[in-house]
Amino acid sequence: MSIAKFKRNYYGYFFITPFIIGFLIFGLYPVYNTLALSFTDTTLMSKNADFVGLKNFERLFADDVFMNAVKNTWLIWILNFFPQIGIALLLSAWFTNVRLKIKGIGLWRALFFLPNLLVPASVAALFFAFFSFYGPVNQFMVRYGFLPEAMHYLQSIPITRGLVIFIQWWMWFGQTVIIVMAGMTSIPIALYEAAMVDGATASQMFRRITLPLLKPILIYIFVTSLVGGMQMFDIPFLLTDGRGSPGGSIQTNNILMYMKFASSKGHIGAASSVGVLVFIMTSICALGIFYFLRERDDTVVIKSSKKSLFKKNT
Repeated sequence: MSIAKFKRNYYGYFFITPFIIGFLIFGLYPVYNTLALSFTDTTLMSKNADFVGLKNFERLFADDVFMNAVKNTWLIWILNFFPQIGIALLLSAWFTNVRLKIKGIGLWRALFFLPNLLVPASVAALFFAFFSFYGPVNQFMVRYGFLPEAMHYLQSIPITRGLVIFIQWWMWFGQTVIIVMAGMTSIPIALYEAAMVDGATASQMFRRITLPLLKPILIYIFVTSLVGGMQMFDIPFLLTDGRGSPGGSIQTNNILMYMKFASSKGHIGAASSVGVLVFIMTSICALGIFYFLRERDDTVVIKSSKKSLFKKNT
């Protein structure tokens, strides 16, 4: 084979080679290394490491702290994600509705997206200052008679957990709105026009046209949000004392992983076992999302040209 023909047929591989090499070094190898370390007693303070089998995992499941961290992580993610996707769908439906004629849509999208540009560490520091004992919130509440005396907000489990949930929602719902809007604007307008001719209501069009055709976008949002939620660390870590206080109510999987490493002379094996379990849990849930939101033959709305999706209102 001549050099010119080789370049013509295979030059595309040269463009993707840097990505493949980077993925193997910085993506796949860390996963393999974490899995291997989870079966050892490796620490930063010793040269030798022994194979311990499943002992690291046995210790995790025997410890209530791990199960509490898993519960906290799922609770915080669920309570911030479902309002996030619900409000994103509502706002996107409003912004893309030609009947409402909402003005300044670009400005609204920019305002909603702005919190996503902030550094999580600065956001945590800001909310910590707001809700500290001598912070602006206490000053306002006491001065205007809403509270008889200042209170320690960050020592209250409901308030602290609610703050983390609100911050996670506030920082990410703007990005979700933009992604959902992009998906809605890509749906052919002819489908909606045909549905209107058939006498479909707005809710019928949303349920039978918008949602089915948004499935690829929703799968992407669900999976990326799930991965980010299971790796939650910076906001709950920096908002309190770094251990998920009060009472471990905002201690997440990644905070526990850090504590396993930091509080036991750099026990990499114990920390890796947490990471492996989080990876397995996230992968199973992501596969479940792909399965339940997959395309089915009976939901394909493009076949509406042969059979109307809607019954005419009489």
